Amino acid sequence: MSRSSPSSRVQEARLALGQRLREIRKDSGLTARALAARASWHESKCSRLEHGHTMPSDADLRTWTLYCGVPELAGDLIATARGIDGAYVEWRRIERPGLKRAQEAVRPLFERTRRFRMYQSCVIPGILQTAEYTRAVLDTIVALRDVHNDVEEAVAVRMERQSMLHTGHHRFAIVIEEWVLRSLIGDVDVMATQLRRLIALASIPSVSLGVVPLGRLRGGGWPVESFTVYDDAQVNVELVSAHLTVTSPGEIDAYVRAFTELEELAVHGAAARALITSAIDALE
Repeated sequence: MSRSSPSSRVQEARLALGQRLREIRKDSGLTARALAARASWHESKCSRLEHGHTMPSDADLRTWTLYCGVPELAGDLIATARGIDGAYVEWRRIERPGLKRAQEAVRPLFERTRRFRMYQSCVIPGILQTAEYTRAVLDTIVALRDVHNDVEEAVAVRMERQSMLHTGHHRFAIVIEEWVLRSLIGDVDVMATQLRRLIALASIPSVSLGVVPLGRLRGGGWPVESFTVYDDAQVNVELVSAHLTVTSPGEIDAYVRAFTELEELAVHGAAARALITSAIDALE
């Protein structure tokens, strides 16, 4: 897949929207200064919108199309802008209302998805975590990002979501890196309990667990970010500073291909259990 960063692809989308606004203005025969005057804007606003420096609000787009004589284009432009704005969201914006709300926000997406493909390069995926492991992860988030501490409520929401593993309506193909097994989250007891639970959950019918062994070679252009593919409709990508939502069919297909290669690199079944057991032994 492309080596361009997800954030750069979002910026490209903002620039494309700005270019579209510039074309609409020029087709109307208005200069940027004339449009700004009609809209009662500062004269620099048109330039900021056209160059992608500022995302337009719904009201901005309605005003732009109205004075350019094409109010019928407002709906499509608003939908495009909302898609861009929702694609790249900083964690602090997601977590500002609290970690419980952040956990609850993904419930509809999880409930309507039937096939999950998850790649995790940092931690055990949430759907397989113990409460103690989740608590340790969220405590770290609170400390690093200075967000509201409602960790216990957020842990309860995540644990409730794990009932999806047993309904028979959802399938989870999960691939993790071996170093995730050997990265201490919480204390030794928390990690050992988590690894034993991983072995137990890997045996249930709805879960396929693969582990990419340390040193296993990858192909070119390899993604380093953790991601989840929800059916073939959406990909969520975990970046250091933000959460990326991918809905473009071409980009979704790139992540699906990446996941397929990851599954081929990973070991499954007894070989995966052996790596997990080795990580437990190393703790002890």
